[in-house]
Amino acid sequence: MNYLKKSVFFFLLAGVLAVQANGQVTAKWDSTYRPAKYAEKVAAFRAEPNGKKDFIFLGNSITAGANWSTLLGLPQAKNRGISGDITFGVLERLDEVIEGKPAKVFVLIGINDVARNIPDSIILANYNKIIDRIRLGSRKTKIYFYTLLPVNSSFQKFKNHYGKDDHILWLNEQIRKFAAKGVTVIDLYPHFLDAEKHLRAELTADGLHLIPAGYQVWAEVLKKGGYLQ
Repeated sequence: MNYLKKSVFFFLLAGVLAVQANGQVTAKWDSTYRPAKYAEKVAAFRAEPNGKKDFIFLGNSITAGANWSTLLGLPQAKNRGISGDITFGVLERLDEVIEGKPAKVFVLIGINDVARNIPDSIILANYNKIIDRIRLGSRKTKIYFYTLLPVNSSFQKFKNHYGKDDHILWLNEQIRKFAAKGVTVIDLYPHFLDAEKHLRAELTADGLHLIPAGYQVWAEVLKKGGYLQ
C-alpha cells in the first residue's frame, strides 16, 4: 500500500480532526464507531432475511423505534434500524439489505453523524454510496430517502445533537436534490416542525426520538403520499 492509499485509508477508517483556518482543532470524528449492539442486531437481521416483496425501513433508533408492520398494516415491512447507527454503519451492513432484493428501501440516517461531528460532505458522500450500492446490487428495488427530522433542545437530553440545525438544513437541501437522480424523496422535516422550527414537543419525550403520536404523523405522510403502494 503506497503512502497516498495509506493516508486515504486512515482518513476513512480511523477518523480525523477538523481544523479551522487558524489551526485550532475544532472537532474529532470517527468513522469506525458502531453501537454496542450493532453486531448482535446485524446477526438478528441475517437470521430473518428479507425477500423481493419486502419493504425495508433502514436507519438508526428513530427507525428502530417503530413496529412498521403493525403501524402501517404491512406484513412485508421489516425494520432494519439500529439505535446509534451512523452512515458508515449502514454502509457496512448494507449487503444484508441488498441480498434479498427487496421491493422498497426507506432510508433515514445521518442525525447521529451530525452529533458525532462527521463533516456534512462526508455524510452526503455516504448517502450517495448507499444509493449507488442499492442500485448496483438490486436494480429493481425502489429507493426512498427521508429528510432528517428536526430536534428540540428544550428537553436537554441529547446535547450533542443540539445547536446543529444548520447541518440538518444543509443535508436536507442535498437530500431533496436526490429526486433529480430518480430517488423518491420523502420530506418528513416540515411535518415535525413547530413555530420555532424545532421538533414538535407533543411528538417527542426527549427532543430527538418520537413517541407513538410522532409515528402516527409519519405513517400519515407515507399513506397520503402513496409511498406504500
